[in-house]
Amino acid sequence: MIEGQESDFNAAPLTYGMVGGGQGAFIGDVHRKSIAMDGKAVLKAGCFSTDFNNTLITGKSLGLEKSRLYRTFEEMMEAESKRTDKIDFVIIVTPNNTHFSIAEAVLQSGIHIVCDKPLTTDSKDAKNLEKLASEKDLLFCVTYAYTGYPVVKHIRDQIADGKLGQIRFVHAEYAQDWLASPLEKTGQKQSAWRSDPSKAGLSNCVGDIGSHIENMVSYMTGLEIQSLCARLDTLVEDRLLDDNASILLNYKGDAKGMYWSSQIAIGQDNGFRVRIYGSNGSVEWAQENPNYCRFSYLKKPTEIISRGRDQLSPIAQSFSRIPSGHPEGYFEAFANIYAAFTKALRKKKAGKPLTKKDMEYPGVKDGIRGVRFIEKCVESSKKGAIWINV
Repeated sequence: MIEGQESDFNAAPLTYGMVGGGQGAFIGDVHRKSIAMDGKAVLKAGCFSTDFNNTLITGKSLGLEKSRLYRTFEEMMEAESKRTDKIDFVIIVTPNNTHFSIAEAVLQSGIHIVCDKPLTTDSKDAKNLEKLASEKDLLFCVTYAYTGYPVVKHIRDQIADGKLGQIRFVHAEYAQDWLASPLEKTGQKQSAWRSDPSKAGLSNCVGDIGSHIENMVSYMTGLEIQSLCARLDTLVEDRLLDDNASILLNYKGDAKGMYWSSQIAIGQDNGFRVRIYGSNGSVEWAQENPNYCRFSYLKKPTEIISRGRDQLSPIAQSFSRIPSGHPEGYFEAFANIYAAFTKALRKKKAGKPLTKKDMEYPGVKDGIRGVRFIEKCVESSKKGAIWINV
């Protein structure tokens, strides 16, 4: 199948600003390149770093006007909110501890938001952002980007249609090895802030990658966690936050689950895998091979689904970009999140009501649930890995 995504070439691009993502950062550039893939939004303003020289260098390299490069996010929001050509949304790509204050300022300025996960370091702050976004009638995306894969959307739709029967058990893991040694002691930027409680919050491993597991399982299955029992380990000497976690779960209903997240699993690159077992069948998906999944059924042959070759569910198919055998990966998944968000934002700007189908991107409620999951895992572990209600 060679059909691509539908595009509205007549629609004027939206404009956006970014907080964070300066020289030496990683995820900000991922956001910028992913947005550029569809040409639906253009970067116009930025406060890319707390070091204004970094912001100036970054802005110049991206071709921005110097007058729209700002020393602080407060200055940026005050100035942009007063412009007749103010930006349509702001992307927040800073360490976790800054998300709340930046997002609050953006919402107060009447501008829509895209924010990296976890949404905040405190669920009360996350709920306050939801309340403020609702009061201001603003869109709020939280970039759990892996839900942008077409095959993931197909799995969600197949489960919702009852293809697996009643979900009985979920096994999911996210294993990496990049923190198997004390990398943060070398001054490496990404490891330094993630292992610092004052910047990362309550958790490193669960907050950084375990939260992706929670979001993905919720997205695919619709299951709600009722209780959990978590053990968070700090296995590298002198590290301040967890680098490995084992979590047992009871979902509302009868389903059970087990999550493992680790950043000390030597030999694992980015091993995000989900296996879901129902009364009629099961499905398995791995992020490192995201264009395929395996469905198995009782008394029926196993099916390998291929994005691009096989017909996916209608929504999933609409996010498939190129023919079979041409891998779509991380950037395309990220771009799909932005494709959905910018489409909804353009519709909202046109004064048209949004439907559930328009909200095909992770929102503020997903962000709140993720922060609460992190908090409950930490609480359970600190109390001796006991079962607690979520």
